[in-house]
Amino acid sequence: MSKWPYENEIGQTQEDCCDVLVLGGGLAGCYAAIAAARKGKSVILVEKGSTERSGSAGSGFDHWESACTNPCSEVTPEEIAHAYIDEQSKYSNGIGHYIECREGYDRLLDMESFGGKIRDTENEFEGAPFRDEKTKLMFAYDYKNKFTLRVWGSTFKPALYKELKKLGVKIYDRVEATGLLTAVVDGKKCGIGAMGMHTRTGKFYVFKSKTTILTMSRPARVWLFDSDLTGLCEFRPFQSIGSGHAMGYRAGVEFTMMEKSVKAEFSASGRSFPPYGTGNNHNTWYAATMVDARGKEIPYVDRDGNELKTVLDRYMPAPGQKFFLKGGVIDEAKYEYRGPETLDFEELMKRGYKLPFYADLSKMPDYERRVIWGMMVGEEGKTKVPILKYYTEKGFDPTKHILQSYGTGWQSANFLDQERQLFGAPGGIITDWNLMTNVEGIYAAGDQLYASDCCGYACATGYYAGRKAADACDNKEIVDYDVMDVEAEKKRLYAPLYVENGMHWKELNAAIAKCMQNYCGGIKCEDLLQEGLSLLNTYENEMVPQLSCTNPHDLMRTHEVLDILQVAKMIMQACLFRKSSSDELHFYRSDYPKKDPEQDRCFITIRQENGKAVRGEIPLDYYGDIQTEYEKRNQDYIREVSHGV
Repeated sequence: MSKWPYENEIGQTQEDCCDVLVLGGGLAGCYAAIAAARKGKSVILVEKGSTERSGSAGSGFDHWESACTNPCSEVTPEEIAHAYIDEQSKYSNGIGHYIECREGYDRLLDMESFGGKIRDTENEFEGAPFRDEKTKLMFAYDYKNKFTLRVWGSTFKPALYKELKKLGVKIYDRVEATGLLTAVVDGKKCGIGAMGMHTRTGKFYVFKSKTTILTMSRPARVWLFDSDLTGLCEFRPFQSIGSGHAMGYRAGVEFTMMEKSVKAEFSASGRSFPPYGTGNNHNTWYAATMVDARGKEIPYVDRDGNELKTVLDRYMPAPGQKFFLKGGVIDEAKYEYRGPETLDFEELMKRGYKLPFYADLSKMPDYERRVIWGMMVGEEGKTKVPILKYYTEKGFDPTKHILQSYGTGWQSANFLDQERQLFGAPGGIITDWNLMTNVEGIYAAGDQLYASDCCGYACATGYYAGRKAADACDNKEIVDYDVMDVEAEKKRLYAPLYVENGMHWKELNAAIAKCMQNYCGGIKCEDLLQEGLSLLNTYENEMVPQLSCTNPHDLMRTHEVLDILQVAKMIMQACLFRKSSSDELHFYRSDYPKKDPEQDRCFITIRQENGKAVRGEIPLDYYGDIQTEYEKRNQDYIREVSHGV
């Protein structure tokens, strides 16, 4: 057996303190840290991986949604934010979406100043209808309204990392945050820091802070896991599994919409190909020409069913339509916001189109072909090496070849209803207008928020949370922690190192996924959910004590699965709390078939108190008028932007 190449620091404890503690070094975390540091606060950023390339956007992303204030935009932040709220029938985060729409382009300009690439500065696409010749900005989806930008996302994380270092943010790379520290201050429960462990040496860390920001990933690997093809378990990176949700829940943070899950769309347990590695017309590949098995072109139609004659028509609103919505959250939009799409699959079958379908970029104008294959496929996460590089090396030429689609439309596979994901604006933490949780001093941003969106959402909410958390420090002091809390966390964390010949974390992850598929699939009911929750509790009582590992990295993987188990229990309990079905939430109970009765038209919340799940209700419009409430709280920022600061 090879020797572990890192120093053994298990049993050692290091303590540090700061004004603002940021947990998670993805896009949201980096922007949160930058905002707080710009306000002169001492900032610590804790990241499980390497901040320079960590997080869901570490390898890149290809578009930035809702940049409504860019100089070419034909829409207002209010129009697009309200459209997202309406599109999701108000089961939406009006606060987060409005921040994204109002401040997202500001964050892009920040990124450009940091060294990220947001414009076609080399004139590679000069003259293309999606490019503005004056600004050199490039647009996706709606070429008329120009509020979604194509960007070179692979340049973003290194640029953010350099800015963090420049601002003096103290970065703890390879340190896994594992638990929040809380205390009762003036009769209120408050966040006072966090604990963690180095994933290479095993050293234990205690971070004391005035405010803490949760900016970690949404949960994953809950229903989907393949021990042999771990990299294909989910769309996002393998290590992004929702530890922040588990930590928050254990600390009493309130969540909502955790009952919402959708049938899998990407990378399910080995049945799928790598995301965007098959021919399709969705998101990164929009609006690629599709053909059937005979090479017959599949027509695109507008929202009214009118067949579109040119490729450019696929990127234009229908007659009488102001704008349309496309992107990672929106698949089948409501009529008002529905964009051009290929003809419905059932209609294609009636007309005699033959499977399999293919994407045929050779039939598109050169600039459209090059922007899909080479920029979008190449900049989007996980596509640069396994798709663009490897396919090209193997001889794929988009000017000559077609690429098969293995689903019935844009998907990379056909999935079963019990194979589910937290995709498309899923549940998460609910906050006030400062992005502060129900626990004083703990804030949240990015994928930790409920109804989270894409990269622009992460960056905008991250920066917003950072400046609000920084402002809150002015009236706070560092509060000392309870030593017993720290000792209990150490015992929990290190326990698997002292179990010999026990169970590997992959076995537990597979068991959780099977349980969730069997008892929390597409159709739910009281008996199924109770049986599933009982089984998860059995795993906690009988399997968790058997978990065994031999080094800190394997211990990190074990902690991840313990967090997945915590999240699975929270999801199961949230499903029990909602006593009705809902199309908007993709939530169906056979014992409560009535859909969205008036008494259930609300956010049902879940938090943990004294080890038990507590149910709550919050009105769907709890955040008020989004423009009024935003401007009431952000006059200082509005003045800064108006003066170009």
